[in-house]
Amino acid sequence: MARRTRDRIEESSGNVFADLGFPNAGREQLKAHLTLQIYRLIKGRKLTQEAAGEILGIRQPHVSSLMRGQSGAFSVERLMEFLTALGQDVEITVRPKRKSQAAVSVVVR
Repeated sequence: MARRTRDRIEESSGNVFADLGFPNAGREQLKAHLTLQIYRLIKGRKLTQEAAGEILGIRQPHVSSLMRGQSGAFSVERLMEFLTALGQDVEITVRPKRKSQAAVSVVVR
């Protein structure tokens, strides 16, 4: 007979990096959102990694890393530069916090 165990479920804070205890969790979440948008643009345009690298000004192995969600080598600023190279406007909005803690969010239109 299989033994049942009770799983402990915790509500997410909305930031998996914070939930896992990563330092600089807000920055890591922002980088993940930006990297995902870069991935979607490259895939949506059916660019090869080499062609994407030419547009972004980086070598194909770095594009490969981005396409696998590995943005660690790139700063938030550099990821935003990639988005503008792909023809996107990047807008930064600063406003008073709405929740008990300030947060970083990405809105894609």
